[in-house]
Amino acid sequence: MASTSPLSMLDSSTATNAMRAQPTAAPKGASRAEIGEAAKKFEGMFLSQMFQCIFEGVNADPEFGGGQAEDMYKSMMIDEYSKQVVKKGGLGIADHVARTMLAAQEGRA
Repeated sequence: MASTSPLSMLDSSTATNAMRAQPTAAPKGASRAEIGEAAKKFEGMFLSQMFQCIFEGVNADPEFGGGQAEDMYKSMMIDEYSKQVVKKGGLGIADHVARTMLAAQEGRA
């Protein structure tokens, strides 16, 4: 049975929307800390979108879960998962985004 990676589950519109959610260029005079924070927020949003796709197929146990409240809290749980992954080092997306934003700010892009 062929396995599919979580990244292949993202459609192009989801990835595009995640990229548009955060600015890709740093404002003039932004500090490295501000750029780093923006890059981490972007990675968190990207991971949240990815986790959302992963958890779509996970159904609640009918005896102990389900309902509207679970759906609402599931999205909050997914956001927290993504924040924790970023806090622990992430996937390296934030580093690449930060370097790109710094290069753009310095006029090297």
